[in-house]
Amino acid sequence: MTEKPLRPLVLAGVLILSAALGAAIYAWIARATAPQVAGETIRQYLLEHPEVLPEAMERLQARESAKAQQAQAAAQGAVPGQIDALAKPYAGAWAGNPDGDVTVVAFLDYACGYCRASLPGISELLAKDPNVRVVYREYPVLGPESVTAARWALAAAEQGKFRAFHEALYAAGPTAQGIEQAAAKAGLDKATAARTAASKPVEAEILRNRQLGEKLAMTGTPSWVIGGKLIYGAQTYDGLAQAVAAARAGK
Repeated sequence: MTEKPLRPLVLAGVLILSAALGAAIYAWIARATAPQVAGETIRQYLLEHPEVLPEAMERLQARESAKAQQAQAAAQGAVPGQIDALAKPYAGAWAGNPDGDVTVVAFLDYACGYCRASLPGISELLAKDPNVRVVYREYPVLGPESVTAARWALAAAEQGKFRAFHEALYAAGPTAQGIEQAAAKAGLDKATAARTAASKPVEAEILRNRQLGEKLAMTGTPSWVIGGKLIYGAQTYDGLAQAVAAARAGK
């Protein structure tokens, strides 16, 4: 008796989830059902066979979970060999205690909303923990605007104004106008910054960060390395503080 009235609600929920997963679900179904579709569009097939959606969701989630576990296992083994490279900031792209006993390495992208959501946690950690150091690594993975923003952030780091520019750009957004506003707010020498942003050292730093990310099997931003452990996703103060405490306990 409950199966029939619940079907529309279940289907609606699954459709919302599958939309969030986007291209991955569609690609899986396209491969899995191509022989049976026989010319129908994927949308038509889904409407006529909604029962395949839960199965597709389960399989995709299982596959992604397995990939994440493999990446995490690989990263745990790779991090120790990368500590020196990770902990060395580019120019002034760091904050906190230069001699801090724990270094928080943050891989961020200016177009990443989860990175922006993590800023209050970083600020609170720096304010409350006098023995922590944060190293910012530019990791632009969300398009050309991200790359341009990262280049300007490194130019700001060379002028010793990284954090002011960093926070202003997250507030303004990684557009040409946002960069202009952030540069003005941070007090950058714009002509010098423009030249630096286009320089070979800045280009090499971004490439180096991408290579580090690949070695650590990073899947996106924000990603963190704290005490030799890789952490994914947005972090609150509590999450960062716990990771720092664990790193201290492991010393």
